[in-house]
Amino acid sequence: MPSEEYAELTARIERLERRLEPDAAPAELVPGDPDRFWVLEELRRRAGDSALTYAGLVKLSYGPVAWQMGHDPAEVLERDWVDLAPRIAALGHPVRLRILQLVLRRSATTAAELARTEGLGTTGQVYHHLRQLIAAGWLRSGARGVHEVPVERVVPLLIILAAAS
Repeated sequence: MPSEEYAELTARIERLERRLEPDAAPAELVPGDPDRFWVLEELRRRAGDSALTYAGLVKLSYGPVAWQMGHDPAEVLERDWVDLAPRIAALGHPVRLRILQLVLRRSATTAAELARTEGLGTTGQVYHHLRQLIAAGWLRSGARGVHEVPVERVVPLLIILAAAS
C-alpha cells in the first residue's frame, strides 16, 4: 500500500477513534477533524464565536418534519427565564410526556383515544393534562378534536428529551 494512502487511512481511523472516546477534547482542541464537529464548524463559519442553534430532521408517521432555530446566546442569558416556567413545567409530568409521545407516534390523537390508553388516568384527568399542554404550546387541538404537536415544537421537544436523557 503506498505510504500516502496508508497515512490517509491511519488519519481516518484516528478520527473515528476520537469520536468514540467519551472524554474527547472540545472542538477547538481537535484541529483538522472536519467530520467530528461538522455542525459546530459550519456554525462557527456562519455565526462567529457565539451562537446557539438547534435543528432536526424527523420522520413521523404522518410525514417528515424539518426545523431549525437560532438564538443569540447573550439574549437568552439576559432574558427573564421565569416566563418560561409554565412551558417547562408542562413537560414535568409523566402523563403529559406519555400523551405527547402517543400523539407524536399517532397511536392516539383524540381525547377519547387517549382516555382509553391504560395508565393515563380518568377522562377528566386526561382533559386536564391536555389543557396544560395546549396552554403551554406543546399541543394544538385541531379539527374533530384531533390533537397534534405543532410542527415548530416537534424538534425542540425531542431535543429537550434527548438532552435530559
